[in-house]
Amino acid sequence: MVLGLPRGGVPVAAEVAGALGTALDVLVVRKLGVPGREELALGAIARGGVRVLNEALIRELELTPAELASIERRERAELERRERLYRDGRPAGALAGRNVVIVDDGLATGSTMLAALAAIRAERPAAVLVAVPVADAEICALLSEAADEVVCLLTPHPLGAVGLYYEDFSQTADEEVRALLRAAR
Repeated sequence: MVLGLPRGGVPVAAEVAGALGTALDVLVVRKLGVPGREELALGAIARGGVRVLNEALIRELELTPAELASIERRERAELERRERLYRDGRPAGALAGRNVVIVDDGLATGSTMLAALAAIRAERPAAVLVAVPVADAEICALLSEAADEVVCLLTPHPLGAVGLYYEDFSQTADEEVRALLRAAR
């Protein structure tokens, strides 16, 4: 089973699933962004109540539990909205005992992938592989502790921004995600 992290990871995952001749599904995760600098992840959330936090960054920014709860509430609502939209009433595929490949378009901090790994591990797959076109070398090393295998095609350090490694890094729309998932059924 190949799982794409929305939104940008789903087009990449569709290519991987096609090349492997296997099923494609979506795994919705949400980054918990720093207020005013939302691209900087202070953590991430995923299904099953999974929450991964960068405690050092939270302390450094002196975020209160109330501020963190507010950020998480907003992102949990968006996670649930996307789950409903992308699944069209279909349940998530059963992962117990299966080999799972989690795909994203790139990794800067690794927070969303760590949340994805935690959510998937709870479902007891046989093995979990992380596959991304580009990720910071240190993030790939960190993920190799949580995944059975990590495939990162480009591993610059420091990464900078994922978008620097794409000719076109325009936002993937919800409808594109839905179309790719429908085509894979």
